[in-house]
Amino acid sequence: MTTAPDYVPDSEDRSDFAAASRGLLAALDPCVIRDVAGRVVWDNERWGFLTGRCPETVHPGLWRQGQLNTAQGLFEVVPGVYRIRGLDVSNMTLVEGGSGVVVVDPLVSRESAAAGLDLYRSVRGDRPVKAVIYTHSHGDHFGGVLGVTTPEAVAAGDCVIVAPEGFMHHAVSENVVAGPAMTRRAVYMYGRSLPLGPEGQVGFGLGQALSTGTIGLIPPTVDVTATGQELTLDGVCFVFQLTPDTEAPAELNFHLPESKVLLVAENVSHTLHNLLTLRGAQVRDAHAWASYITESIQLFADAEVLIGSHHWPTWGRDEVLRMLTEHRDAYAYLHDQTVRLMNSGLTGPEIAEEIQCFPGDLGRVWSTRGYYGSISHNVKAVYQRYMGWYDGNPAHLWPHPPVEQAKRYVAAIGGADATVAHARQAVDAGDLRWAAELLNHVLFAEPHHATARELQAEAYTRLGLAQENGTWRNIFLTGAQELRGAEQERRRAGAGHHASLDMLAALSTGQVFQTFAVRLNGPRAAAHRFLMRWEFADVDEVWTLLVGNGVLTPMRGDAPRAEAPDMTLRLNRSDLDRILAGQLSFQDAVTSGEAVLAGDASVLATFQGLLERPERDFPIVLP
Repeated sequence: MTTAPDYVPDSEDRSDFAAASRGLLAALDPCVIRDVAGRVVWDNERWGFLTGRCPETVHPGLWRQGQLNTAQGLFEVVPGVYRIRGLDVSNMTLVEGGSGVVVVDPLVSRESAAAGLDLYRSVRGDRPVKAVIYTHSHGDHFGGVLGVTTPEAVAAGDCVIVAPEGFMHHAVSENVVAGPAMTRRAVYMYGRSLPLGPEGQVGFGLGQALSTGTIGLIPPTVDVTATGQELTLDGVCFVFQLTPDTEAPAELNFHLPESKVLLVAENVSHTLHNLLTLRGAQVRDAHAWASYITESIQLFADAEVLIGSHHWPTWGRDEVLRMLTEHRDAYAYLHDQTVRLMNSGLTGPEIAEEIQCFPGDLGRVWSTRGYYGSISHNVKAVYQRYMGWYDGNPAHLWPHPPVEQAKRYVAAIGGADATVAHARQAVDAGDLRWAAELLNHVLFAEPHHATARELQAEAYTRLGLAQENGTWRNIFLTGAQELRGAEQERRRAGAGHHASLDMLAALSTGQVFQTFAVRLNGPRAAAHRFLMRWEFADVDEVWTLLVGNGVLTPMRGDAPRAEAPDMTLRLNRSDLDRILAGQLSFQDAVTSGEAVLAGDASVLATFQGLLERPERDFPIVLP
């Protein structure tokens, strides 16, 4: 067994702090960003408590990471390359060209990106944005694009948008099918309902928080389709490397030969990353991830500065090679050793107990520690990618669901009170994992058992406060918070909102109808069969929607065998987007003439009645 180490990286090593502050040219004072209505969308001042000594309620490694992440302002990487840090969860990079500037990864929201661009211009002059590069398909790297350019500037050719091949599909598809469930789980992962402070949220390793401003998206005008592809943007040569199916399904790195700067998106950060993010996603490919870092080492051996989409730069050719090598080896080790043990018959949880740290020198590195991703849940992700949810044990093939299982366990132990008594003994003995499992059974059998709720909240709190991993800390502490009755906080943090028009416009019509398909109540819909024809004049598209056998089947074009539709709806696709954004209803669109309905009008009403609105604050720690 590779047991947890009795050493940590050198606590006296301050090189990361020196790197995090190097090149500071200007900062926001105070670092508070508001939207046009005056609402605060980013407040870096909230993290002021991190300047003090680490308290007993926070793991020293996570406290240190939070201190590093709160550095904010405009930083010079090398002459002509600048970074905005600490104005959002991610970084915005600015590369100066002949007459303007190329913006890379314009943060989460319009307001943060605009504030960052203003800060840059206050030092470097009012350079126009000539290009925007999205390094990958996650929202914290494109959502603020409307703060640095406009659709009109892009349409006029004054600004180009560069992204990896497949960007648009992946940028919107992740939230199409599983968005509501992911959003609810993200409340736990990011600690959105937790108070900030030594007993609450202190950051999550990759960053401190996400800004809450206006999210937008302008589709790319230039695709990067191959490694080695070169683009000259405002006179600057960019050499690209595609890295699909690593940290994101569509991702790229680039090298600036003139300045010898290598940007590696989120493939290398100052934390171990996630192979499966705890909010939910498809499992990432650890083997491919390591292989692409090897390719980066081979392609860009002359790189003298390494920058990522988060955190601070690394300077020096030897240090760049060391950083790349360590992260390559970290993901390769997780992959290879998990597969080795998997092929020896161990399951995911068993392998996670076997691999608790990296070996040798790799275990002494600050940047591969699990502040965001963890060895434990990454190992389980590798197992899941190859083997799926079933571990091969027949007892686990057809178990009772959680509530029924809980009732039987509690009865077998002697009732709820007896089970709580066993859990109290486990808590007193420090076996918090076992206590949490026992109490989870009690709460799923008897959700209102007050003693069990409070004891479980205590167990979760103690588990959370001990974690070096920021997301684990947030998950445990949020579970404790909700058990203690913070219903208002749960609903506030998990409250849904309509998608922005920019994001809706980026969806293909087929993707829009897929959102309908996963909202259809199949058992109720099984009593119906009808055909609907949708005509969108503004995009010259015709779609046929068939409801039958409890399934919604969208088809581009006319119905098969020329079957006559029961209903035809004519409207602009832009009006459908407004309906989905909550700005218009189908009924109002028909009444105003913005939509024309022909055929059986009751079909549309029936269809709407069969669509369920996703539950955005469903319970997690209770049934």
